[in-house]
Amino acid sequence: MPMKQLDELLSPQDLADYLDVPVSTLYDWRWRGEGPKGFRAGKHIRYRRSDVEEWIQRQLDSHLSHR
Repeated sequence: MPMKQLDELLSPQDLADYLDVPVSTLYDWRWRGEGPKGFRAGKHIRYRRSDVEEWIQRQLDSHLSHR
């Protein structure tokens, strides 16, 4: 049976660069439970690209529904 391809993992810096926000903003969002779902891999925080894409879509949907 073929192995399922894993999602790309993003570091906080990768995600901050992608979203064009400071890394500190990601940590603030994480602390408040507002940002993309992340997880700890040892002492490091990582974000699955699919979780980030879902979070972005929810942001867009929320923005459009409030217009």
